[in-house]
Amino acid sequence: MGILAPRADERVVDVQITEDMLSVRLMDGRQISVPLEWYPRLARASATERAKWEIAGGGYGIHWPGLDEDLSTEGLLRGAPAPEGMG
Repeated sequence: MGILAPRADERVVDVQITEDMLSVRLMDGRQISVPLEWYPRLARASATERAKWEIAGGGYGIHWPGLDEDLSTEGLLRGAPAPEGMG
């Protein structure tokens, strides 16, 4: 008899941004939190600009239209900050 493991679902459900952290809640219940300073465009943006995000890429990404910023759940799960010179 096998053990049924829940399936990972890395699609975005919600995004919360504080003055120093970006937190993304995924469909499977996980929450990813990373320092906001990893993403300079977001860190420099106003709270109003950061609040205007949308789910992109079939649910596997986050897009900030006013900031021209895109993040993927894959990159967030890998712990990948923005490359040097980006933002």
